[in-house]
Amino acid sequence: MAGHSKWANIQHRKGRQDEKRQRVWTRVSREIMVAARTGGGDASANPRLRLAIEKAKAANMPLTNVNHAIAKATGTLEGVNYEEIRYEGYGIGGAAIVVDTMTDNIRRTVAEVRHAFSKYGGNMGTEGSVVFQFKHCGQLIFAPGTDEDKVMEVALEAGADDVLTDDDGAIEVLTSFADFESVKKSLEAAGLQAEVAGVTMRAENTIELSGDDAERMQKLLDVLEDLDDTQEIYHNAAL
Repeated sequence: MAGHSKWANIQHRKGRQDEKRQRVWTRVSREIMVAARTGGGDASANPRLRLAIEKAKAANMPLTNVNHAIAKATGTLEGVNYEEIRYEGYGIGGAAIVVDTMTDNIRRTVAEVRHAFSKYGGNMGTEGSVVFQFKHCGQLIFAPGTDEDKVMEVALEAGADDVLTDDDGAIEVLTSFADFESVKKSLEAAGLQAEVAGVTMRAENTIELSGDDAERMQKLLDVLEDLDDTQEIYHNAAL
């Protein structure tokens, strides 16, 4: 058992992203550009680019947008040069927060992230202050009601590291970065479609927050999520 529930958090974030699809497309475009710039524009030889293109498909982003982003990154078209910057800090109740950004203006981004932390009850930390509490891994999450035995059988046979069941019935499959794609394909071939699938920073332990503390933490996360340069947010709060 995973020992906590994350389904409500996932549904909340998916709902917010659906409301702001254009922002999601912008973030995915940046991810595609950085992946193509660092690893080349050939998705078959660039795992990070393949994952970014999968995100684009999941967000119903047109193929023309994907190709345009790759062309900008590989020099075929003129484009902006984005840098990847990670910020770390503490939220309500000492919960750990990691904010991954892509920016063309580091001064602007750090000022906005610092302001969000300070205004909404958090504290921005130094590099390495909280990231050690997270594990870089592949993660697939299946909705409550999915056949747990089938997920476990297929996932472990395909090389997954672990299969966990949360308190609300959601099933979480964890893999190494290297095995993520092969495990995902095996599960899909077996008719098992994850609600969330990607490479993530997964919290090793969680901090339970409820009532006003949970509301304040959600507000801080929402504000950080709404920053233009934010790509991903990871935290260890169980709300």
